[in-house]
Amino acid sequence: MAGNESAAEFAWGETLPTLHGDGVALRALAASDVPALFAIFGNPEVMRYWSRAPFASLEDARDFLSEIHQGFATRRLFQWGITLASEPTVVGTCTLFHFERTHRRCEVGFALGRSSWGRGIASRAVSTALRFAFDELGVHRVEADADPRNERSLRLLEKLGFQREGLLRERYHVNGEIQDAVLLGLLRPAWNAA
Repeated sequence: MAGNESAAEFAWGETLPTLHGDGVALRALAASDVPALFAIFGNPEVMRYWSRAPFASLEDARDFLSEIHQGFATRRLFQWGITLASEPTVVGTCTLFHFERTHRRCEVGFALGRSSWGRGIASRAVSTALRFAFDELGVHRVEADADPRNERSLRLLEKLGFQREGLLRERYHVNGEIQDAVLLGLLRPAWNAA
């Protein structure tokens, strides 16, 4: 989505649509989710391969929530809280962002609280967001990037059909460390075939 197209293209009202997947729900984030966001994004283990440092305070989480709401208001991003179908507490986030409407392309990102790792939650959440991107937003290509050392994220993305397409050398500078990024892509025909 470029220029002024973005807000007009996706008229979803004042809040994100809630998406339901296999045992997970993606819902809009609210002020009551700030402590959960801080628990997730303040954890150095969760943030090890992210492009930003861990949150240092609840205020960082509040600012992050404000960025999320502003991003949706301008339709620059769709960022949901991940919840389990049986529990309303946010255990992670899933995001569609960097929309390029002309080229029918966007990116996907996700984070999951440490206590929720290893249960297939992130995979089911990302799959739910991808279905929305391809079926509702009409994108043709979804991209992702991950630190080459982040084997868990790379495995998840490849399991969903993403293919490695290149290495972006020294892309991020976080906490005094220079990090590479593996670029991955998923095309609509491959998603439909799966």
